[in-house]
Amino acid sequence: MDIQSRSEQLQGIYFASAAFVMWGFVPVYFKLVSQISPLEVLAHRVLWSVVFLILFIIVTQRTREIFQLFKRPRIISGLALSAVVIAINWLIFIWAVGQGKIVETTLGYFINPLINILFGMIFFNERLRAVQWVSIGLATCAVAYQVFLLGELPWIALTLACCFSTYSVLRKQIPVDSVSGLLIETLWLLPISLVYMGWLFSQDQFQILSADTHMVWLLLFAGLVTSLPLLAFASGARRLSLTLIGLLQYIGPSIAFLIAVFYYHEPMNGQRLVPFVLIWIGLAIFSAEGILFQHRKHKQVVL
Repeated sequence: MDIQSRSEQLQGIYFASAAFVMWGFVPVYFKLVSQISPLEVLAHRVLWSVVFLILFIIVTQRTREIFQLFKRPRIISGLALSAVVIAINWLIFIWAVGQGKIVETTLGYFINPLINILFGMIFFNERLRAVQWVSIGLATCAVAYQVFLLGELPWIALTLACCFSTYSVLRKQIPVDSVSGLLIETLWLLPISLVYMGWLFSQDQFQILSADTHMVWLLLFAGLVTSLPLLAFASGARRLSLTLIGLLQYIGPSIAFLIAVFYYHEPMNGQRLVPFVLIWIGLAIFSAEGILFQHRKHKQVVL
């Protein structure tokens, strides 16, 4: 690898790591605004994301590129479906954080890479290697343990993981970059958000109007909280391999898990830790096998 390639990779690691660190601290933000109803927080998230992304696209002189997208109805209609899926994901996450269930959201994002593998097999006919089956098996055991021994279905974790994997499947089939895609998705959601805000106002239930200045500013920053990590991730993803991105993505849920347990003191004992241990073992096996597979593949190409 030459000096320029190393520099690009190092920049990619910085950008991607920054994105995942920001995502790791996102629960803190939604905890701070938890006194506002989840649906209103979601509406603010959509509105201010649109504002921030439009400003970003104007500053980066990409308006022509966006207008060209509107001439491709298949892309626009495809992003309408992905918008619905990501809105469900956002709403459940916002609600779960407000209910003191950050730990369960992190379980969902730890499970997510393994659900992605399963969806790849189902929707794209990707063949799973033996070790990948082991990882999926461990994730299945983790869920089964929580259902049968703890007597509860980790529905928040499973819904978040399945929503995000579904979102990934949809976006994989739409030829659009992440920033433009998020803008179109939030534009689809904007009319619903504005109508809902108008209804809240008419019912004298629009909480931002009775909130203190600190809370108002927090809600206005919802767009920045949503979009800034995505911009950093997009910059990092362009410079890094999928394998390295896959390893770095565990930074986010790891930070959120530590915050939930040690800062917010969410319940965690030996029994509740078992599903996480099973998932972590599965992810460790999955990651190590992926690195070795890519290494062998690279050696074959070189030879």
